[in-house]
Amino acid sequence: MVKVVPPVDNAKVPLTKPVEGVGGKTGLWRTMYKPVVDSSKCTKCFLCEIYCPGVCIVVDPVKGATINYDYCKGCGLCTDVCPVKAISMVPEE
Repeated sequence: MVKVVPPVDNAKVPLTKPVEGVGGKTGLWRTMYKPVVDSSKCTKCFLCEIYCPGVCIVVDPVKGATINYDYCKGCGLCTDVCPVKAISMVPEE
């Protein structure tokens, strides 16, 4: 389990958007499981967006979390940091 630590002195976390690089869309690396968001459980806490190493989760204050599967590698970190377990890993089709 990942320990969530609040920012010190209201520091901002630098976030970037995924872009297609020379290696293409990196979601092709995902072969076993993909995360799925249950929007009815999502509290829009932004932890999944902050901790996603692929920067492929965006949390909208109204709609909740959405995942860009073109860049998601299926690491499952988002499921670990979600405090209400709104994200679950399901087998890839």
